[in-house]
Amino acid sequence: MRLLLRFFGFLFAAGTIVFLVGIGAGAGLLWHFSKDLPDYSQLQDYEPPVMTRVHATDGALVAEYATQRRLYIPIQAVPKMVINAFLAAEDKNFYDHNGLDYQGIARAAFLLVQNYGSSRRPQGASTITQQVAKNFLLTNEVSYTRKIKEALLALKIERTYSKDKILELYLNEIYLGLGAYGVAAASLLYFDKSVHELTVPEAAYLAALPKAPSSLHPFRARERAVERRNYVVDQMVITGVVKTADADRFKKEPLTVTARPTGAHIFAADYFAEEVRRWIYDKYGEKTLYEGGLSVRTTLDPKLQREARKALVEGLVKFDEAQGWRGPVQKLKPEGDWGVKLAEVKQLADVAPWRLAVVLEVSDQSARVGLYPPRELGGALSKERATGTVPLDAVKWAKPAEGPQRGRVPARVGQVLEVGDVVYVEPQGDNTTWRLRQVPEISGAIVAMDPWTGRVLAMVGGFSFDQSQFNRATQAMRQPGSSFKPFVYAAALDNGYTPSTVVMDAPIEIDQGPGQPPWRPENYSTGKYYGPSTLRTGIELSRNTMTVRLAQDVGMPLIAEYARRFGVYDNLPTYLSYSLGAGETTVMRMVTAYSMFDNGGKRIIPTFIDRIQDRYGRTVYKHDSLECRGCNAKQWANQPEPTLVDKREQVIDAMTAYQITSMMEGVVLRGTATVVRSVGKPIAGKTGTTNDEKDVWFVGFSPDIAVGLYLGYDKPRQIGNRATGGGLAAPIVTSFFKEALKDKPPVPFRVPAGIKLIRIDAKSGMRVAGGGEGGRVILEGFKPGTAPPDSYSVIGFSEQQGGQGFGPGPGQDGGAPPGYIPPQQNRQIRSGTGGLY
Repeated sequence: MRLLLRFFGFLFAAGTIVFLVGIGAGAGLLWHFSKDLPDYSQLQDYEPPVMTRVHATDGALVAEYATQRRLYIPIQAVPKMVINAFLAAEDKNFYDHNGLDYQGIARAAFLLVQNYGSSRRPQGASTITQQVAKNFLLTNEVSYTRKIKEALLALKIERTYSKDKILELYLNEIYLGLGAYGVAAASLLYFDKSVHELTVPEAAYLAALPKAPSSLHPFRARERAVERRNYVVDQMVITGVVKTADADRFKKEPLTVTARPTGAHIFAADYFAEEVRRWIYDKYGEKTLYEGGLSVRTTLDPKLQREARKALVEGLVKFDEAQGWRGPVQKLKPEGDWGVKLAEVKQLADVAPWRLAVVLEVSDQSARVGLYPPRELGGALSKERATGTVPLDAVKWAKPAEGPQRGRVPARVGQVLEVGDVVYVEPQGDNTTWRLRQVPEISGAIVAMDPWTGRVLAMVGGFSFDQSQFNRATQAMRQPGSSFKPFVYAAALDNGYTPSTVVMDAPIEIDQGPGQPPWRPENYSTGKYYGPSTLRTGIELSRNTMTVRLAQDVGMPLIAEYARRFGVYDNLPTYLSYSLGAGETTVMRMVTAYSMFDNGGKRIIPTFIDRIQDRYGRTVYKHDSLECRGCNAKQWANQPEPTLVDKREQVIDAMTAYQITSMMEGVVLRGTATVVRSVGKPIAGKTGTTNDEKDVWFVGFSPDIAVGLYLGYDKPRQIGNRATGGGLAAPIVTSFFKEALKDKPPVPFRVPAGIKLIRIDAKSGMRVAGGGEGGRVILEGFKPGTAPPDSYSVIGFSEQQGGQGFGPGPGQDGGAPPGYIPPQQNRQIRSGTGGLY
């Protein structure tokens, strides 16, 4: 008996020792693994990388920028059905355990022993809390050390944070494939809908992805993806959130994925989106742009953007086709599967409905073409092969651009196309007949702006962003030609001149200093001069010699100051040739400057962005700088109504701005841009054509929208003999204005207080007494203290010129008729002296 007691005593002592050693070892191990655990308190201030989203004025998504495509969504905003799907797939006992699923651990341990010695990966038993610990605080290393640390962190996290907080962290952090992080972004990227719109099968598929998103790809591994989705649906039946009958129906539904695009989401808005991206990058830096979760409300008007692109592209294509056919994009041998060969040729992605095609057969009256094959959602080339017909009428524009047949209309399709030619075609009506197209060589840009605020409503920087990301609206420095002249005239009107001031339109010779030949500017209508003319006539008909004389009289330093004030140039050289637009500027600068004429002379700063909010909804940037007095009143106490205070700089006198506007309205009504008159609404503007016809411009505005456009080759060369802004640029802007103003009533330009409208003779600039000659009588605006001249005087007219045959002026005895230039004066004109018109 004593031996038995001793034996039990020994067992108890040994057990106690083993227990204490075990406790000590466990404590030691716990201390060992706990001493270098990451600080889990950082989860409290979790700020994951969230994508920046850019929206148009109507709320439409323009673009998204992110390193990780994530939208943070609070747990309260996640539908219960979506939460149940993830719990069924990942952690059924989530709301019942303390961070560790002991049954799951035991099951995983049993399988580990069972599979010992095999190459199978150990089955995991991680709870959602453990996954949060691993995803946020640890690595993906497969080891017992990491699993122990993961378990310890899970226990600590459970004691610190609520279940909902842990679930919120999990649902926003997990990677779900296709570049999507978090359930909100995945819902958009896979199904193009918010989490609130997800169906049970869609939520089940997303819940299946955390384990292996690449292995469950919706296109490359479709069968496996459907199988795993159905498994999750079955688990939802087990947890009681889905009925068996409904589950059978859900599992029969196809996996329909609508992949969301990654570029600009509004067609034709790529140049605009890139300008916004560049601005945010410069102001806030790369990290904030791609990870800061900014919400950007832009100034983009989608309707105007589409119309601007349509007008520009149609104008570019029309001009380019008139120059003739330059040949195919490239050639290939169409034998065998021509679709695979054609798919290797880069097709511009933003010129829809144009498509690349390869010529398969050619006859006299038509050609059969194979169309660029589409790609499936997974990126694989479709096996579908579509063909179309290009009839003779669809290639008649394609006159050879060079060679002996240059300019001749083709009589057979074979004169234009050959088998193997890769060309662009555009569908005509039923998509069986196609028209031959070619990417234009000439390029250009158009900008539409709100003249009162500087908000850029639409901008197109070229024919195709996919072809060239160079933004010709903001980056291309080009000579504006005569579209700069309004700033010369504005400087004069602001300093004592009136619209009826008369300037001599006659040959002029400018001494350029020792060793330099004299400069002899000419009017565009070379060799024609019209004698004494009013400032209004000079700008309406774009008279070069008048502008040079006026600049000489006003002084180029003053004009350079006005150009700087309006933002056209930073430092304009004070040579007289620059009064004709010889300096280089951008379309954006010109439209901004013209907007200041339109809004009464107030300074505006062009902007693509109305407002930026951070991830918490706080406004961090706002373009509108108007001060609202009385807007912060807490309650009504019979105080005056709130008022907006405009503290913007007055760049030019409001009355001068109106005078210039009225004169440029005459450009449309009677001058070099009469094509714009067909819009049928009040519009003012100015054409521009540079030296040797390298660029053509039109910049104009209605009372509420300003538009500017230029056309020219990226490597400047002559556009065409006698090409003008009125003939090429103005018709494109006219097309845009017709659509932009289609539903708006005609609104006259606002006449500022103080302006007096007086009837004058448009030719002489003198007051009209009585009826006057109907066609020559106009209402002219005069500032206080000014009026039409009582006597006739001419700037740039001298006694010497009078002795050569110029009379004292129209309506005066002994003078030559207006417009007469004596032969000896006419002979002073020299050919080839150039000039900007």
